[in-house]
Amino acid sequence: MKQLILVVDDDASLRRVLEYNLSSAGYSVAAASSGEEGLSLFLQERPSLVITDMKMPGMSGLQLLEAVKDRSPETLVILITAFGSVDMAVEAMKAGAYDYITKPFNRDEMLLTVAKALRFTGLAEENRRLKSELAGRGGERELVGASAAMEKIYQVIRKVADSDASVLITGESGTGKELVARAIHGQSSRKGGTFVAINCAAIPRDLLESELFGHVKGAFTGAIKDKVGKLELADGGTIFLDEVGELPLELQPKLLRVLQERELEPVGGVKPRRLDIRVIAATNIDVDSSLKGGTLREDLYYRLAVIPLHLPPLRERREDIPLLVRHFCKKLGGEGVRFQRVALEAMEAYSWPGNVRELENAVERILIMREGDEVTLADIPEKVRSRVGSAASGKVVNLPDEGYPLEQLEREVVVEALQRNQWNQAAAARFLRIPRHTLIYRMEKYGITPTAELGGEYGG
Repeated sequence: MKQLILVVDDDASLRRVLEYNLSSAGYSVAAASSGEEGLSLFLQERPSLVITDMKMPGMSGLQLLEAVKDRSPETLVILITAFGSVDMAVEAMKAGAYDYITKPFNRDEMLLTVAKALRFTGLAEENRRLKSELAGRGGERELVGASAAMEKIYQVIRKVADSDASVLITGESGTGKELVARAIHGQSSRKGGTFVAINCAAIPRDLLESELFGHVKGAFTGAIKDKVGKLELADGGTIFLDEVGELPLELQPKLLRVLQERELEPVGGVKPRRLDIRVIAATNIDVDSSLKGGTLREDLYYRLAVIPLHLPPLRERREDIPLLVRHFCKKLGGEGVRFQRVALEAMEAYSWPGNVRELENAVERILIMREGDEVTLADIPEKVRSRVGSAASGKVVNLPDEGYPLEQLEREVVVEALQRNQWNQAAAARFLRIPRHTLIYRMEKYGITPTAELGGEYGG
């Protein structure tokens, strides 16, 4: 469907030239010879863009601009003036004009200004759609916790929210890194803008550049039209780069340029586009290992981690578990359900390697499978309640009566040690009281990697 442009000018010859050039460029055009006629046409047709002469008998271009903005603030207006003075331009911009062009104007310059305005209109519409979607599902997404560890997180959020400094959130999978990013955005002066999230690990490498930076028509095979990237969709708001440690090395300089210059070049584009964004990133990988291994550029890391923020795993804030259980019960429709003390103690004793996400999954399962309105120890998943028996007996391991494979047990011990130490191999080896090379041998033997362990049930 062609986009409709309303042209308003009392000069019949200039109006016809504009109609012809815009129609030749593929736009639909409605034309009016006065401001009054233009306003009437605007109310009937609701065009995508208005182009009006500044000086006309009766209703002037500035008056038409104000009337259009009163009725439709999102509609963009370009003013034409023979008075190319700074004063006139400033007056027009203050009144809400998107841009202005001076007579006599070049056809290509005029079409470029129109294309830019319509692209901006499309971007604004996409921003509104995303904002509406995010607001619609934002009611159930909130940080929960009253522990000392969470109080520190809240303090940092309050301090950094209103700055534009980049924030790098680290922590294990499932700790709530995106919720923290949303909380920072929601307490900032950018909260009226869009919050756009992208998982750098979830998009194929050959598509990630286009998803992040966008592309222009013809940039590559299959690029049949311009595409606005996620970074540009966040203009005026916040971009959340989840799993930024998985960003391919060849794209890291391009992201660094966005952080440094606040401008981007779409794939196949030649002209940089200015951006006004706040960048928040997150990763669950061991940053030190990534820097030493060369998979994360130091210059990019320091640009991202102006404000470093580490989220503690759930096992380090066990006092928050009862609060989280009540929160998830309410969220999942189990407000009247009560947990016996022994059932809650079992949940507090469990290490929750999948963190808050694993806890939410467990509460959902309990609500579905429970026998009554009171949750007993028998309703708790077996792997969670088994820790109660282990603690009572003083044993580290409580083997089931039917036996358990030694290799599987060894693998679970190695995985838990790594998870407890944020996949820092040296720290995990110290925890297990074995040499680091022995730990690496066991990891290779059982195929243990962060990707393998975090990409499953509790990944993300």
